[in-house]
Amino acid sequence: MNRYPAWKYLLILAVLLVGALFAFPNLYPKDPAVQVSARNTQLLDSAVVQKITTELGNEGISVKSVEQSETMILARLDERSQQERAADILKERLGEDFTVALNLASSSPDWLTQLGAEPMVLGLDLQGGVHFLLQVDMDAARATQLERYESDFRVVFRDERVRRPSITPVGDDSLRVRFDSLEDRERIESQILTDFPELSAVEGDNELSVRYVIADAKMIEIADTALEQNITALRNRVNALGVAEPIIQRQGSDRIVVQLPGIQDTLRAKEMIGRVATLEYRAAGTDGAAALEAARTGRAPPGFKLYYERTGNPVLLSKSLIVSGEELVDASSGFDAQNGQPQVNVTLNNVGANRMLKFTTENVNKPMAVVYKESIPAVKDSGGNIISPKREIEEVISIANIQEPFGKNFRTTGLDPAEAKDLALLLRAGALAAPVEIVEERTVGPSLGAENIERGFNSVVYGFVAVLIFMAIYYKVFGLVANLALAANVVLMIAVLSLFGATLTMPGIAGIVLTVGMAVDANVLIFERIREEIANGNSPQASIRGGYDKAFSTIADANITTFIAAIVLFSFGTGPIKGFAITLSIGIATSMFTAIMGTRAVVNLIYGRRQRVAALSI
Repeated sequence: MNRYPAWKYLLILAVLLVGALFAFPNLYPKDPAVQVSARNTQLLDSAVVQKITTELGNEGISVKSVEQSETMILARLDERSQQERAADILKERLGEDFTVALNLASSSPDWLTQLGAEPMVLGLDLQGGVHFLLQVDMDAARATQLERYESDFRVVFRDERVRRPSITPVGDDSLRVRFDSLEDRERIESQILTDFPELSAVEGDNELSVRYVIADAKMIEIADTALEQNITALRNRVNALGVAEPIIQRQGSDRIVVQLPGIQDTLRAKEMIGRVATLEYRAAGTDGAAALEAARTGRAPPGFKLYYERTGNPVLLSKSLIVSGEELVDASSGFDAQNGQPQVNVTLNNVGANRMLKFTTENVNKPMAVVYKESIPAVKDSGGNIISPKREIEEVISIANIQEPFGKNFRTTGLDPAEAKDLALLLRAGALAAPVEIVEERTVGPSLGAENIERGFNSVVYGFVAVLIFMAIYYKVFGLVANLALAANVVLMIAVLSLFGATLTMPGIAGIVLTVGMAVDANVLIFERIREEIANGNSPQASIRGGYDKAFSTIADANITTFIAAIVLFSFGTGPIKGFAITLSIGIATSMFTAIMGTRAVVNLIYGRRQRVAALSI
């Protein structure tokens, strides 16, 4: 007799029901929508909802529904062709306080959403959108690190009461320090190596000169840190654009891939991704004549660097940083309540707050400058020709006397409203550790994505139907049982992809098609083994038991080797290759479950409870 205990039937039934539940949302197509968000969520009230409905209605755009949450307003449209026009209208009518982005909103019933059942996330090649390949300027990252060391060195020299030596960067991995006396060098050298163990001292060109070299391991760490910080900052910036499920990942040692499915406002995306804007706070010199002389000769006094105000006036600022954008943890734009001037309200982390508090306490009634720095990437046309070259902006936006000590929270003025708004967004998203340049850009239209979906869906259906027909004709009743398992396998694959939020791409669909073919391999092995058992004169019941038992090791070997290949593909592949590996891995697991446990349960229900079975329909 071939029978399963009741708990196995209940387990299989529970897995199939849960799988069907989480696969069900994929039957509901996504609605084209326009997403409206605001920097101040208090602006998202019923009046804005009414204005969105009215403005779009007046322009002849059909709005299916408007939904409001704490963080955004979502206007669902009837036709995708109206999305761009609707977004342009709302950008113009709502003003600068609001951010408008295109989106595809899930239309799953609320009860499914509350259970956590969401449709699969479609990749760039299926949904349309834009692909960027960014080159990270590692030379700038290393130069920034050297500047930090230089600033830290000056703090050590000041604390140890060493007369200010000359500090000069050498290459991208070392600093040359020239001391005023041999006594100063001997007194401070061990202190520097103790405070900075990643540095090593190399003799300079004379006994008063020492070159401090950064260790190779530290240089690799600097590059990795810059890359990871850029990825985090880019992810925050992309989230501010309202892009659902962006793909941001590392490629090699100095490149980042950014894929924005569904986005069509590529100009805004490029602007926010490529820009590097931050603030620096430095002590300001008070000698205007020295600044004019430095501007004339191009040489600044020791310890100072020449900058220019927006009016063009030269100013001298200390080379030592007080705090920079890396110490900023939050920023918001607004207006001064007294004079109505635009301002950026800044919040520092604990390290930056302590530095600022110490500096302002020691320098009350002395000037401090705010330096605005921005790197604007080059703009290229479709042929790769540079339309606008890369630009670096570094200017002093304000110099003011310190009235009283302050630390963690303060405000910065000197910007116009648009600059204050954009700067607050960039600072809040996180400063890029190094500038990035867009070296490759590809746009995938939604029509091409729709064609990919249709072709991918057809490939799955045609392959699925071909396998169903073959199995039903060749293996009869057992073939129909295998077909049931195959259908359950596809449902479970979709359910797992949806449950874990995996992004489905064209290679992922290829993995599903391959799995459809592989899913019946196990059943073919089992059924052929059953035939052999029958040919050897065994009874039908014994043949069923022997077929499943003896084929299991072969099935396990075949699937384990394929699973190992999938792991290798996922580990060493990028982007599309990983998508293929993920669907292949999921398909292997679900096909093992449905082909072995699932079909055995159905065969047991058909034949297992009979006392006598004359023949098997196989």
